[in-house]
Amino acid sequence: MTEQTEKRSFFTKVLDGIERIGNKLPHPFMLFIYLAVFLMVISAVLHAFDLTVLDPGTNETVAVRSLLSQEGFLYILSSMLSNFTGFAPFGLVITMMLGIGLAQKAGLFETFMKTTILKAPKSLVTYAVVFAGILGNIASDAAMIIIPPVAAMVFHAIGRHPLAGLAAGFASVGAGFTANFMIAGTDALLAGISTEAARTIDPDFVVTPIDNWFFMSASVVMLVFLGVWITEKIIEKRLGTYNPAYADEGINDQSLDYPTKQEIKGLRNAGIALLLYIGAVAMLIVPTNGILRGEEGTIIPSPFIDNIIPILLVMFVVVAVAYGITAGTIKSTADVPILMGDAMKDMAGYIVLVFAAAQFIAYFNWTNIATLIAVGIADFLQQVEFTGLGLFVVFILLVTVLNLFITSGSAQWALMAPVFVPLFMLLDYNPAFTQLAYRIGDSATNVITPMNPYVVMVLGFMKRYDSRAGFGTLMSTMLPYSLIFLGAWIVLFIIWNVVGLPIGPGSGMLLTK
Repeated sequence: MTEQTEKRSFFTKVLDGIERIGNKLPHPFMLFIYLAVFLMVISAVLHAFDLTVLDPGTNETVAVRSLLSQEGFLYILSSMLSNFTGFAPFGLVITMMLGIGLAQKAGLFETFMKTTILKAPKSLVTYAVVFAGILGNIASDAAMIIIPPVAAMVFHAIGRHPLAGLAAGFASVGAGFTANFMIAGTDALLAGISTEAARTIDPDFVVTPIDNWFFMSASVVMLVFLGVWITEKIIEKRLGTYNPAYADEGINDQSLDYPTKQEIKGLRNAGIALLLYIGAVAMLIVPTNGILRGEEGTIIPSPFIDNIIPILLVMFVVVAVAYGITAGTIKSTADVPILMGDAMKDMAGYIVLVFAAAQFIAYFNWTNIATLIAVGIADFLQQVEFTGLGLFVVFILLVTVLNLFITSGSAQWALMAPVFVPLFMLLDYNPAFTQLAYRIGDSATNVITPMNPYVVMVLGFMKRYDSRAGFGTLMSTMLPYSLIFLGAWIVLFIIWNVVGLPIGPGSGMLLTK
């Protein structure tokens, strides 16, 4: 008991330290503002030393430019609007969220997630929870709010420990956040940031939202089986028998909120609409002379790949409208733009963050400091012969550590991409490959960082079933998911590339200029 107490106390101290450090970090918006000011000073200092570097994209010698010079001051003023409106992820994400947001506000995602869990046979409940949680990330934060408490209720209803269900739900939504069979808003957001960073080296380079699709689809299968195994073999055994004596009054008598017949019918009609839409798109792709094929009859590249975002937008609108009309959440055509508008309100924080992030990234690229750092580190890594998968594993672990403090995936990638995407491009690695490594590290620790606002929410759910539960209880419950997901993901990452499988349509491991 003493040894266990000491170990628990040390673990708690570590978590407390992470929480203290993380709490001292400013809001991501202000973080980018402070970094922009810091960049101004650094650019002036480096410019004073007349530092130059050979730009690998143009083979021209470029010098560090100062933001505190007359040229820099005029650039800051003249580029402010274009930096914001021309920021690649901005249009992609807003467009995707018009469709995804409509589906969310209409209730499609909530009904799908509840139905997946509540209708599953008892023997497959854990699979249903983990599967719904991983796919639920297409609904962004809505899945964080829906899946964990529903999973706890389902586990309790079938005589299993509710905290095990809560853990499985939170782990699948949080630690498995970036994996999906569908192209989600996250794919568009990260691809846009990666494109901006890649153009430091190659002005014409584009990372598309589907460039990680193959690997992320395979990740879903792996994480589902891992999540079930961890829940049933580790978490439930550790939790033991559920003791309702420590639960809140009435929590053990709560009833499950099953979707109504109308909502189930809406889900069915949405599925039919999805199949019809896929069939219509297929008719434009499958024939060798299809209008969505390339000039030589190719699919990669082709208008289909180039226009994947509007194609997905229409798909989400179609299924959302089919569901909403049937379920009664969309009663007239006027409801469609209203629900879209409600979804856009939820994007207000993102839009504000984009303004600051876009300025910082543009300044960073304009000063040529990104090129200076990337070339310098690339030369060093080549000299010490530290390249290949080992380098990417270290990068994944670095991302994992930083994610403990910066929980916003887009904010963290906006900080890291301008340095690491050009760096790895100079080592002949595709930016989509670097982005994939980032996504692995960014997901695994989402459920154990005190900086994740949903950690507090899940702790609140946990305490309803067991008043003795604390932050250490939650962390010790979620840590196996985080560590095993991360380890397995890295192994899959290595095997995938050793075998030489493409990570997505048109993207492989090596950069092709």
